[in-house]
Amino acid sequence: MPFSSDDLQAIDRAKEIEVETSAGPGAEIHTTIIWVVVDGENVFVRSWRGVTARWFREALANPEIAIHIDGRRLAARAVPARDPGSIARTSEGLERKYDGDSSTPSMVRAEILDTTLRLDPAPAE
Repeated sequence: MPFSSDDLQAIDRAKEIEVETSAGPGAEIHTTIIWVVVDGENVFVRSWRGVTARWFREALANPEIAIHIDGRRLAARAVPARDPGSIARTSEGLERKYDGDSSTPSMVRAEILDTTLRLDPAPAE
């Protein structure tokens, strides 16, 4: 099940979002600001610091994360998106959304493409 259309629109409008991660149950929660793109019903993020970014390492180790948008916390699951289609769509989305930003080229470098993650809404508890 994808994010709601309202959530997708809010995520798409946001220049940046906060992502909330932890090393696992009971571990300290960390938040950091990241870029995000929406492609259809999919939400993608990527680590500009590559695999060394704490949030990325924690999202792989404990994929139950959350994003903060418009004052709301949305529970999500981080899923590696290393297939060529997802990587290309994410790069195209980043280049389109952040066109003209001097940091954009760093987000589409070949060495970080495999840090692309798809964010799926967490199942309701």
